[in-house]
Amino acid sequence: MRDATDDDDVPAPHRRAFLRYSGALGAAAALPASLSGCSWGPESTIATGGGGGGGNGTLTAVIGYGNDGSWDPAQTASAFSMAANHHIYEGLLDTDPISREPYAALATEVPGDADLRGTSWKFTLRSGATFHDGKPVTADDVVFVFDRILDPGTQTLAKGFFASWLEDVRKTGERSVELVLKFPFPDGLARLTLAKIMPRHVYGRPGGWEDAVAGKAVGSGPYRQTAHHPKSNTTFEAFDGYDGPRPPAFKRMNWLTVVDAAPRVAKISGGSAGAQIADNIPYANIDRLERSGLTVGSGFGMNNLFLMFNTEHKPFDDVRVRQALHYAIDTEKMVEVALKGHGRPASSFLNEANPGYRRAKTVYGHDPDRARALLKQAGVSRLNVEILAVNVSWIVDCLPTIKASWDAIGVETTLSPQETTAVFTKLDQRRDYQVVAAASNPNQFGLDADLIMHYNYGPGNLWMGYTRWADDPVAQQLFRDMERATREPDPRRKREMIQDYIDVVAEQAVLYPVVHNELMTAWDPARLSGIRAQPYPGINLLQAKWA
Repeated sequence: MRDATDDDDVPAPHRRAFLRYSGALGAAAALPASLSGCSWGPESTIATGGGGGGGNGTLTAVIGYGNDGSWDPAQTASAFSMAANHHIYEGLLDTDPISREPYAALATEVPGDADLRGTSWKFTLRSGATFHDGKPVTADDVVFVFDRILDPGTQTLAKGFFASWLEDVRKTGERSVELVLKFPFPDGLARLTLAKIMPRHVYGRPGGWEDAVAGKAVGSGPYRQTAHHPKSNTTFEAFDGYDGPRPPAFKRMNWLTVVDAAPRVAKISGGSAGAQIADNIPYANIDRLERSGLTVGSGFGMNNLFLMFNTEHKPFDDVRVRQALHYAIDTEKMVEVALKGHGRPASSFLNEANPGYRRAKTVYGHDPDRARALLKQAGVSRLNVEILAVNVSWIVDCLPTIKASWDAIGVETTLSPQETTAVFTKLDQRRDYQVVAAASNPNQFGLDADLIMHYNYGPGNLWMGYTRWADDPVAQQLFRDMERATREPDPRRKREMIQDYIDVVAEQAVLYPVVHNELMTAWDPARLSGIRAQPYPGINLLQAKWA
């Protein structure tokens, strides 16, 4: 998606894939010319206005991220498409959007504790489950999706969430499958929501995956996509054939993409408000929206501003320089001025509410004297730094604090905010850079620390390719420690092992958060009920209804 407050959020795992697949951090606007204008569904379904309440009204939502990234569930990290796909597709299991507890979706039940201690999970598909084109969901469709994810020759974002622990997925009947694990891995249960089951007869044909990237979405979920227009909106209607656990409450939905903050807020406020819910609300607008009668909810999670260093560009190969630049930043001022109090200085790679959180051994409090001493130890003076930054509004708000902090220790700093896509295109092309400032929120994939850390660190990881750090001996040892932690069967010991290697990540500061901040969602409580603000971009309306 683009970032976590104005753009999309986190990229996919292989370099060429980025431009087409969109990351949560860098939204991919660069679709092939033959696909970028595609519309899935009749033109008459495309409305950009509001729609009244009641059982037959159209729910209009304003999403603060682009919808021109990939819609392929196995590839995308786009905030817009990931949120939409949760309404269109189902996994064998899906998870609650807040607690992330698994529940049976296409499968009839969640495996019990005894099953989770073994290496075989068996699932039966829900009787009567059909895709939006009327064809039944079968075991062949499940195997089709997992075969692609586990294929050694196919690079997908989802592969990083499954390949380390899942050996194979086998058909055991027309509506039954078995997942064969490499070792017991209970944490994998919640990850099954990331493997959305797609119809083989649609996406297995030539060009099928390209259509998925461009926005064609055919699933078995409660809502059917009726039209998709990148840069504008996507529309949905209730799927009459849905018989699963989260029945649709809205006859129609229209999700508008409005990346700019002012028109997004205007769309939900005032006498001419055309929408009932909007995410990505700027902090400066909270009081006014609440005074107008709207509810503004917050979600505090992994959303963060991070710094990423190019370790091939001297002097950023020296850990002391990276540490010095972190120690120099006045993070308390950043939270107070730029984030209006809606954030916290990072004290670990994980945010403080994460179940796996432990305060890191290295915490970068504001210490300009220590920063100067580290630069002196590294033999660095008269350093000039250009910060290549995404132009997400809250990131741009934070940049002056970084510049002032670095200037104060004698580091001449230039700010270079650019479109998110432009930033990551440069990284994909392996252009030289010094420091990148951007936003990330891996909570959209889940809460477990193993997943979060592997998303950001690993020998074949996209991020490590950007940092040019993967061949460093410290990195190689880190990756070995990470894999040992993944395989550790004892939950307490596993948590300790993850916390220990997070200490290494904190000390090295190659890619590391500066602050974690809240995400705000606003809605009209007179029109909607059952809304819960997420700590990651997007909205989830599977348990919402008209008030």
